[in-house]
Amino acid sequence: RRSPQVKELGAAVYNCSCLAEDLGKIFEAYWALGVPDASIPAPWPDNYSTAFNAETPLELALNDTAAAVYFSVRAAPAGSALPGPGSTLDADRRSRQSSPPALCAAGRTRDLDALLAVIDSAEAFVDVAVMSYLPTTEFSRPERFWPAIDDRLRKAVFERGVRVRLLAGCWRHSRASMFPFLKSLAAVADNRTRYDVEVRLFLVPASAAQARIPFARVNHNKYMVTEKAAYVGTSNWSGDYFERTAGSALVVAQPGAGAGTFRQRLQDVFERDWGSRYSVDIGDAESWGGRCGPR
Repeated sequence: RRSPQVKELGAAVYNCSCLAEDLGKIFEAYWALGVPDASIPAPWPDNYSTAFNAETPLELALNDTAAAVYFSVRAAPAGSALPGPGSTLDADRRSRQSSPPALCAAGRTRDLDALLAVIDSAEAFVDVAVMSYLPTTEFSRPERFWPAIDDRLRKAVFERGVRVRLLAGCWRHSRASMFPFLKSLAAVADNRTRYDVEVRLFLVPASAAQARIPFARVNHNKYMVTEKAAYVGTSNWSGDYFERTAGSALVVAQPGAGAGTFRQRLQDVFERDWGSRYSVDIGDAESWGGRCGPR
């Protein structure tokens, strides 16, 4: 019931067995961990390893245009670990000081590293569409400040003059703490500066009947596009998703504005949503204030 009521974005790649097999390795790793009493191998067996990553992507043609492609994996960062049953905060802190990236087999690029690399490579613009954007953790206790992505976006704006546009989701479950951080990012573009930053919210309309469907009527996609690359992920942009959950992302380096390229088609989707009547400026609180979670 909920699935048709959530606005999503994904990627389908056809007639590329090598890419399918590589994604299959990620699936098999998660499948192996889904059995009772499973443990995370250290290291992962060689059959889970990959030759395709940020340093050595798979070179192929996507939509008849040359591209460099790889899958990243969301995993505990270096010096971190996934919490186990019965773990305590102190135990988790101790494990973060010594454990390796738990869900990354040999050769696999961590998702956060992939995301930051796409931002760092941009010279003209970074366009982001994501449901939740928070430079904090959301679910761990106590909550922690987690500025890894936010810092990198601000650095791109300040040091390289990159234009940043961020389109966040807005729905009744939005966390109230998200909006001050979104306003803070938008405030970088003060009239006295040359910095080009815009933040908008996407509001999916809902009838009375649709509004009764739980956890629906939201822009749920998670992607980024620059003049050089496209990133399609499965993670909200807050700390817990990158530190304590599994998932993967498709990263496609494909510079240029050729019509029909994977990167350009993703750019077209962003432009459509950004310019639609469902997109409102973060500063226009009268338009969104009563619709975006508890205030």
